Parts: sequence; C-alpha cells; structure tokens
Amino acid sequence: MTEQVPSIVLDTNIVLDLLVFNDPLALPLRDALAAGQLRWLSTEAMRDELERVLAYPQIAKRLAFYALEPQDVLAARDAWVHTVAPAPKAQVTCKDPDDQRFIDLAVAHQCTVLSKDHAVLCMGKRLERWGAAARQCLHPSR
Repeated sequence: MTEQVPSIVLDTNIVLDLLVFNDPLALPLRDALAAGQLRWLSTEAMRDELERVLAYPQIAKRLAFYALEPQDVLAARDAWVHTVAPAPKAQVTCKDPDDQRFIDLAVAHQCTVLSKDHAVLCMGKRLERWGAAARQCLHPSR
C-alpha cells in the first residue's frame, strides 16, 4: 500500500514568496514540492488571481529586479500545481472574501492552507474542526 502525498493550498502571497521573492521561509516548501512530498492544489481562478497580481506595478518592479517575466512565474506555478475544481463554500467564513476560495479548497480537501493573511491564520481552530489547517509556513513552530 502506498502512502498518499499530503495536499496543500497556497495563497497568492505565499506563491509570490516561493516563485518570485525566494523568501527563506519558503525554502522548505520549495524543497517539499520539488521532492514530491506535497501536492499543491489550486484552481483556475487562483491562477487568474496570480496572473493579475503579477501585473501590479509594485510586483512588476520586483519581477524586473529578479529578471523574471510573468509567464516564467506562471510556468513555474503550473509545473507544480494539481489543478482541481473550485470547492463549494465551506462551513467556515473568512473575514476577507478574497481569501475565502483558499479556505474553501483547504476544507474540501482537508488539508493545510499556507497564508500570511491574518484573516486566514486566525481561523486555525475553526478549520481544525473541518479537517483543515491554516499556517504561515511549513516550519512547525510558526
């Protein structure tokens, strides 16, 4: 019998840390994805959001600084993502409606959502009731 690879949902800020900013806190995530130890779940709407964010002037400046093009970031994302259907509205509601899709997906797949957003992180206890979790990074103490 084979072990199932744990799934994970990444909000857009974490994706930027991972694929644009090379944040040191994202290195364990990068390593786990590259080793196939995590299964990154996402939807087409989440990809569309990332594409929109990559066009923001402040992000475009960072892309230029790192010599990246938006299509490079999207291609890197696409290489690691398992695209799934949007999840139905979860029994728990996020204060930030823009983050609800990440919560919904994590609850539907009973997995962890990685986020920096307080609106998501403060939902940790409520998400546990539904088999999901909210964390800032892969490091267990954070």
